[in-house]
Amino acid sequence: MSAEQQHRDGQAADPGPRSLAQALRECDDASLGALLRSRPDLLHPVPTDVTQLATRAGTRASVLRALEHLDRFALQAAEALAVAPDPASYQELLDLLAGDDGDEEVAGALPATVALLRERALVWGGEDRLRLVRTARELLAPSASHSSPTGLGPSVAEATSGMSPGRIQAILTAAGLPHTHDAVSAVAALSALFADRERVAELLEGAPEASREVLTRLVWGPPYGQVTAEPAAHLRWLLDRGLLLPTTPGTVVLPREAALSLRGGRAHRVPEPTRPQVAVAAERKPQVVDAAAGGQALAALDTVEELLRSWDEGGPAVLRAGGLSIRDLKRTAAVLEVPEPVAAFWVELAYAAGLIASDGGYVEEHHDRHDRHDDDGEGYEDEETRDARTRRRSGEAEHYAPTPEYDAWRDLPPADRWAWLLEAWLPGTRTPGLIGGRDGRDRTLSALGPGLDRSPAPEVRRRVLELMAELEPGQAPDPATLLERLRWERPLRSAGPRREQPEPPRAGVRPAYGGGVAPNDPEALRTKLTEWALLEAEMLGVTGRGALATHGRALLGTEGRSEGAGSGTTAAGSARATVVAALLAPLLPEPLDHVLLQADLTAVAPGPLVRPLAEALGVLADVESKGGATVYRFTPGSVRRALDAGRSATELHAFLDRHSRTPVPQPLTYLIDDVARRHGLLRVGAASSYVRCDDESVLDEILADRRATALRLRRLAPTVVAAQADPRTLIEGLRAMGFAPAAESAEGDVMIARPHAHRTPPRTPPAPVPDGPPAPDATLLTAAVRAVRAGDRAATAPRKDTPEAEAPGGLPRTSPADTLATVQAAAMTGESVWIGHVNAEGAASQRLLAPLRVEGGYVTGYDHTADEVRTYALHRITGVAELADETDGAEPAR
Repeated sequence: MSAEQQHRDGQAADPGPRSLAQALRECDDASLGALLRSRPDLLHPVPTDVTQLATRAGTRASVLRALEHLDRFALQAAEALAVAPDPASYQELLDLLAGDDGDEEVAGALPATVALLRERALVWGGEDRLRLVRTARELLAPSASHSSPTGLGPSVAEATSGMSPGRIQAILTAAGLPHTHDAVSAVAALSALFADRERVAELLEGAPEASREVLTRLVWGPPYGQVTAEPAAHLRWLLDRGLLLPTTPGTVVLPREAALSLRGGRAHRVPEPTRPQVAVAAERKPQVVDAAAGGQALAALDTVEELLRSWDEGGPAVLRAGGLSIRDLKRTAAVLEVPEPVAAFWVELAYAAGLIASDGGYVEEHHDRHDRHDDDGEGYEDEETRDARTRRRSGEAEHYAPTPEYDAWRDLPPADRWAWLLEAWLPGTRTPGLIGGRDGRDRTLSALGPGLDRSPAPEVRRRVLELMAELEPGQAPDPATLLERLRWERPLRSAGPRREQPEPPRAGVRPAYGGGVAPNDPEALRTKLTEWALLEAEMLGVTGRGALATHGRALLGTEGRSEGAGSGTTAAGSARATVVAALLAPLLPEPLDHVLLQADLTAVAPGPLVRPLAEALGVLADVESKGGATVYRFTPGSVRRALDAGRSATELHAFLDRHSRTPVPQPLTYLIDDVARRHGLLRVGAASSYVRCDDESVLDEILADRRATALRLRRLAPTVVAAQADPRTLIEGLRAMGFAPAAESAEGDVMIARPHAHRTPPRTPPAPVPDGPPAPDATLLTAAVRAVRAGDRAATAPRKDTPEAEAPGGLPRTSPADTLATVQAAAMTGESVWIGHVNAEGAASQRLLAPLRVEGGYVTGYDHTADEVRTYALHRITGVAELADETDGAEPAR
């Protein structure tokens, strides 16, 4: 038995429900829950009853969102129903999708697709009366100005609605049909002619070749064409026989019935009932993939740490419009030794993880988030807003800097730090790849600036990883087939036939990161998001050599925090972060507590160093190269930097002896002693500033040097020289001359120039901008279904006819005395009654109430409409109505 026959046999013979509300009312709770799960926008707020649910499911915004979340074949089925008769039978829908020749794949996939459309409340009705929701039909059906997404135009009846009866009769004559008594029967006869494949073929046998070529160009859409006031003979032949019908002056259209006959009954040129398979581009050993991913994860941590370390004493300034300037991004890229788009990615990742922020905390577009009001309407400022206002009033510039969360982050083990970053990356909506492009107003998009949120980004990112996880471990997907699969799962609905898609990435070709994307081009954005997801996953170490690593698969198996940004122990301690960190930890090398000193004044760190050693060595030496091993170089400037930080020569020698696996080279010992011997020989204070030295010959040398002219030095005593420059400028000038001065305090003590870390006040990481409301959990779904059922029972319960007039809005109206007597009697007998209620805001509603207690001017009872016990003031009840006899005295099911 065929699949479509089984589908037909499983359907009821009756015509089915008469409305979408009735169809939903006949659904069981599981089906209702599935609808709310697939369309979470229907839950905000929870509908009061099924009628309100059906009304909300038919609104334009909700239907648009539902159509955007259909796969390609489901969308093709909805598009076919939009051009089919209303209502249409299942067989008519199958014929439109499979064509006259039939298609086994379409026939096999259609029953599940129709069930999906019913589940999403886009299609309702019985087997022989399938109806597309009216709003969806309006969105997908052709009109006089544009065609259907199938490429079909209006029907004969729609295209001839404004045509004169004489013109219609002339078309019948030219087409070889007899005259009719009215225009309606003439249109019906012409529609029947064009719907008959054999008769259309006979009609076209006598058509000129040029006429058939015109039909060939129009048949798959767009079906509209332009004609002049005096059309050519081959066009006149088509116009005379109604194969082209005028819509507007100078515009003609191929009617839908004729197009379907020429197409062989297909609504789409290529039905796509089966999802494309993701091809394998390369296959590697899982151990190799995990090792490569572990190395990338370690490199990612080093890059983020280097970024935060470079901004530790205060980062670049915040632009007036928000974000990072191009010059500062170039400097950051030079520090990280990566291209600018890649540097922008690391900056945005640290920002999303809550590790960097503006120290003023004020961004114009987020201002409303900080301006809150209390219950009395009095505005108040939180700490962040108050700090920002103070900085603005004082004229102090805002800068980016690490947050207090950075200190907590860097104290975590490496695997936990990596998991923290992934918790921010996976659900984040900020899209660094757009940086450098233009927005809709032709403004440049800057790093950390506004306008970078793209709601589809998290869905594309997660789906890319899920599709990679479906492959065997070690298999790398072909990017082109991966993108084609994503296009099938989330096709972009358009007003016309599907256009040419952007060029997909080819296997083995690594596309460049960044570069932006043209505004208002959703298909190009979807392609770029896919490419960026693959590149970002590789840079972060989620994938290795193009294949998903073991710890990358764990990202999809356990849900993490919904906020999506790092937040102290919450981020590090989430279930997903714990699992991922445990899988990654064995792939990361243990931090080392030693280096290898060499005679050329370098030190080699053969792996990552423990934090105290790395920080101390970063002050004493300069990083010369990075990679599997980091090379540090000792220079007079770097040694002087360590001495300025308060370390003595003895301490530096002991430090190197303790942490070197090789003997300390003699040149390094000499370098430290030589710099230490000259360090502090000169003393600089404030006069504007002065230079003090016990060796008069050194001061003589300085005064004789031409390079000291700009410092405007003057000798005050044999051992003291005054300067007209500030101490900092004086120190820098003397160092440029080859000296090693040290600053001193007013008491004559050497001032230690330790770097001071700059931190922002506590900041909240940027929250992702979701693509619609979040998916509801099981608890919310159960409560929502229960509330909708209770409200529906209350709304559909019959009531007795009463002679009293009803208040506006259909509320029952009775006198206060009758209201009190009725609710008291209902409380004694346990009956339920209808009440009309007006709340303090003046909103009126009807309630089905089972009174339990009446006292003190209030009635307390079980409200079946809200499905809970509530108390109402009697003076706010407009009236009471008893239930009809068939339910009188019987409480509705709870």
